[in-house]
Amino acid sequence: MKRAEFDALVTQALQLIPQRFRAALENVEIVVEDWPDPELMEQVTGDRDAEVYGLFTGRPLPERSFGDWGDLPSIIYLYRKPLEEDFPDLRELAREVEITLVHEIAHYMGFGEEILQEYGYD
Repeated sequence: MKRAEFDALVTQALQLIPQRFRAALENVEIVVEDWPDPELMEQVTGDRDAEVYGLFTGRPLPERSFGDWGDLPSIIYLYRKPLEEDFPDLRELAREVEITLVHEIAHYMGFGEEILQEYGYD
């Protein structure tokens, strides 16, 4: 799949997210990369070879305060190649992009893994 086609799936997934949640995303960047960076994976998961579909880095919204101007921007990473490899069917890929995006946005909004599992976004 071409990068532009994958980016279109991400845009579609974003449009499915309710507006009130999309409005909170103005202070977070969504970045599509082919593969996870091994150094970042080691830092975050302890495993350089961890294969993930997405990752949130930064300070979640509930932990921010008005004076947090010096923080680095929060980033949601989506990893294209692992998603494409594990979901070769276009419909399944589109669904998994949506699930991954919602999962990482939930982390940005301060939700933990237990809540995501409860709603099927684990």
